[in-house]
Amino acid sequence: MSQPIVFIVDDDVSVRESLEALINLTGSRAETFASAEEFLERPRVSVPNCLVLDVSLPDLNGLELQKRITADRADMPIIFITGYGDVPMTVQAMKAGAAEFLMKPVSDDALLDAIGQAIENSRETIDREAELQALRVDEATLSRREREVMTLVVSGLMNKQVGFQLGISEITVKAHRGRMMQKMKARSLAELVNMDAKLRSTSLVKT
Repeated sequence: MSQPIVFIVDDDVSVRESLEALINLTGSRAETFASAEEFLERPRVSVPNCLVLDVSLPDLNGLELQKRITADRADMPIIFITGYGDVPMTVQAMKAGAAEFLMKPVSDDALLDAIGQAIENSRETIDREAELQALRVDEATLSRREREVMTLVVSGLMNKQVGFQLGISEITVKAHRGRMMQKMKARSLAELVNMDAKLRSTSLVKT
């Protein structure tokens, strides 16, 4: 996978430059922005990444930026840094999904630890999304009858019971089931049940 990116949004040029130099030593690539608006113009990336975000920014502040991007950038953990945080601000940021909330001046070790964990979380999120996308592609190849068989099979019904539910013979169920398992690339019933759970959980979130 490509080099991780650490985005830095801070209106203090000295902070941006020092953080950029620090991060570039870790093997990740740093990209800096002076404002939230400037950052929002940056297209999304498909590599592990995180955002080091100052709370106090001109115009659109850090907490407002968090609200804008949290919903559609789950693969980008946010690490807040601030010179004057308070408890309500910290609680608001963490409840909205922030990975960390650090006070300036931030120690190099604390920041690098937070960034390392955030990048790992981002990588896991990207991997999960890639797996889900592959499952969706496989599911889309199923015929209507194969989908019906899959739904009943993962609910725990035997072939005979599936046939009774659908009004077809057990032999026909076995044929549909075999093709469905092949298309889903499922090596066992347990694996198929796990696949279905992942697909259903994402559809529930969307609704």
